[in-house]
This record gives sequence, structure tokens and C-alpha cells, in this order.
Amino acid sequence: MTGSAIDLASLALDYEGFRKLATDARLSAHEKIGFPDAYREGFEAAILADILTKLPRLASDTGLRVADIGPGCAGLPRLLIDLCRQRGHVLTLVDAPEMLAQLPDAPGVVFKCPGPFPKVAADVAAALGGPADAILCYSVLHYIYVDSNLFDFIDAAVGLLAPGGRALIGDIPNHSKRRRFFATERGQAFHRAFTGSDAPYTVDYGAPAPGKIDDAVLTGLIQRAQAAGCDAYLMPQAAGLPMANRRDDLLLARP
Repeated sequence: MTGSAIDLASLALDYEGFRKLATDARLSAHEKIGFPDAYREGFEAAILADILTKLPRLASDTGLRVADIGPGCAGLPRLLIDLCRQRGHVLTLVDAPEMLAQLPDAPGVVFKCPGPFPKVAADVAAALGGPADAILCYSVLHYIYVDSNLFDFIDAAVGLLAPGGRALIGDIPNHSKRRRFFATERGQAFHRAFTGSDAPYTVDYGAPAPGKIDDAVLTGLIQRAQAAGCDAYLMPQAAGLPMANRRDDLLLARP
């Protein structure tokens, strides 16, 4: 499917909204997770490669306990399932039951935990059967922000990590980074190429941005994780990824 069957921008993309998208037969797998096809088609192997630079034990170790929070139903979780099968990891997928139903079953490799995180954190801990060596939450935090307190999310993720474990909260839209980028000539050129219009992108630094994650929110999450005993880092994405110029990755590492 090359064009969206519905206007994704007009939808309330919260937990309940994604449950509805998951069962909409008009949509491609990418559209069911809130992306136009052009934003993800052909990029998923590169996205996984970037993830593995930040969660390297997924590719080097065997027999890890892994959790993927909000995997959706497109190609990325399928690549992760294949990797876990190859490396002997046990993977717990945490998402709405409608999303999980569209992902393959892999006995002994994949466990499915339905429900919104962090509300189901205790269920995730039980499904893992022990502390997690790696947690992935990719392109999801800004939707959790709609439904939950992000400090609760950080607390729950840190609480699941084993010593030496890492959690990658990836592909976070950073409104401050977006403003900085579009204030540059490179950003304006990107806007012209993307829209096909010569009209400039207006950056209003004084405008409030309710509901948006920005530098202040991310700094608060870093400090929250550090106070809970984790190292925490804000990291760039690989330059070739489709939204690297306006998104960040947050890495938590338990010593």
C-alpha cells in the first residue's frame, strides 16, 4: 500500500487508538503503527543495525532475557524475533492484544504480554521470569506520554533491568531538536524538498508545545534514571535513518 487509506494525523494515537488501527484491514503494517509507508519501508534492517550498536549484547551473547515494549506489527519486531531465535534469547513482547495477534508465535522464544506498559509491568516481570538483560522501546515513548506519567515508565523500566542490563528507549521525537534543525539552512532545504514548496518553515521558539517531548522532558528522564541507580545517555541515531535529524535515543544502563 503506497498511500494511506485514512488520515493518520487526524487520529488520536494513544493505546486505544492503536488497538483500532491494528485491526483496520485498509492499512499497511506501517500505517497500523502510525507511520506512512515512506517513513519505514526499506529502513527496518538499518534501524535494527542502529539498535544493535546501543544494545550490542543482543548480537554477541546468547540466552538473554529481552523485552520489547510496544513492538507494533510491522517488520522490526519480526527481525528481532529472528535474531532472538538465532541467538537463543527469550523475548517478551508487550503490546495491545490486537497488535500481538499479528506477530508470529515462536514457542520457547517469544512470550506475549498484552496490555499497556507500565500498567502491566508486574505481568512483564513475571513473563520474563527474571530481570531483563535488554529492553527495547522504539517509536513509542511519545504515545506513552499521552496515557501515562513518563517517570512511572522510567521507574518500571529500570526496575526490570538486570545488573549490566540496558534499556533503549529509541526514536523519541524531540521538539527542541526539531526546532533547532528547521532553524538551519539544511533544515529549510529539507523542508522544501519534502513539501515541494518554496515557502519557509517558520520556527517559533516562543510558542508553547503542550504534549510534546523536548529537551527539558528528556533531561528530566535522564535524571530520574540516574537517581534510580542507572547511567543514562541521550544518543543520536545513525545519519541514514529517516527521522534522525529530529529524533533522539535514550539509553539506560544498569551498572
